[in-house]
Amino acid sequence: MLEGTNVALGVTGSIAAVRVVELAHELRRRGASVRAVMTESARSIIHPWAVEFATDNPVVTEITGAVEHVELCGRDGWADVFLVAPATANTVGKMAAAIDDTPVTTTATTALGADVPVVVAPAMHEPMYDHPGVLDSIETMEDWGVQFVDPRIEEEKAKIATDEAIALETARAAGESPLAGERIVVTSGATSEPVDPVRVLTNRASGKTGRAVAKACYARGADVELVHDGPDVPYATVHDVTTSDEMLEAVLEAVADADALVSAAAISDYTVEASSAKLRSGQDLTLDLDTTPKLIDTVREQFADLPIVGFKAETGDDSSMLEHAHDLRERVDLAFVVANDADVMGAEETRAYVVRADDEILFEGTKRDLGHQVAIELGSELAE
Repeated sequence: MLEGTNVALGVTGSIAAVRVVELAHELRRRGASVRAVMTESARSIIHPWAVEFATDNPVVTEITGAVEHVELCGRDGWADVFLVAPATANTVGKMAAAIDDTPVTTTATTALGADVPVVVAPAMHEPMYDHPGVLDSIETMEDWGVQFVDPRIEEEKAKIATDEAIALETARAAGESPLAGERIVVTSGATSEPVDPVRVLTNRASGKTGRAVAKACYARGADVELVHDGPDVPYATVHDVTTSDEMLEAVLEAVADADALVSAAAISDYTVEASSAKLRSGQDLTLDLDTTPKLIDTVREQFADLPIVGFKAETGDDSSMLEHAHDLRERVDLAFVVANDADVMGAEETRAYVVRADDEILFEGTKRDLGHQVAIELGSELAE
């Protein structure tokens, strides 16, 4: 996600500065190089040596004749993005007012003047976050193009966002944006068909691949709508659904003004007329299963020109899996199909083919990396 990206990390005097070591490690795990800038207040919370260890680079603690702020974030500076995490109310206000009295605010002013992307992750007590001046400062900087990573409001505190959320916004701000301006709808995970008020028909799909695709599209600049039976996420507008009918209804509504659909969900092929009362255990039962509409077929019937990416989970050898993938691609006129063995459901690692009319690319790795591969392939498709 951040491969080859240079991140200048501004650390200010919130107690959330204790999280900086892990944040720096997370940025580096995702491929970034990190160099930190610290305020005096931050140094009273976490020692610069700890931050130097976490970044594997010397830490800027004062601006000297070496003009560190320009070297980092000037027009020809080292950084691809300036990330302020955590950002106090004090620093947010100063950044909006171009007050340069700490190494972090001086670097921020330089970055903003040099058109270096800036990402801010606030962390403070909730009443401070709700202060009209702080909110005005945030609005002002958002108008300038600064990306804010919304804090988690808990225990009357605006706690710093998760490392994952911060890394994702940093990647979106710093990287190329081949999907900028595109609206992508992604389906993910399993659906569940009620048998009675207690039991359901479902499958083992975890939704990891679909969520990875949604994240990767967001990181590349897209506006993403995620249709799944799962939690809200910071990188997409979520449509919470349970059954195959609910998913189909939500997708048809979402794709009406979308640029592409990635159908990664494992949608139930069968449903049943649900009992209004719990079925008693211990008795022999026969369930009459009815087929459910094929989502991508229905979408294709109503949206003839919409680029659609299909997923096909199969058992058996590669030749059988590829044959089914090609059949699906041709039948529904899909942009491409991601074909994988059903055994990877729920796992972190995957093995899949990206199948086009005249090409079959084998992918082996994590589902997160597969999400990036799908986003890259989709970007190429939309560019054409």
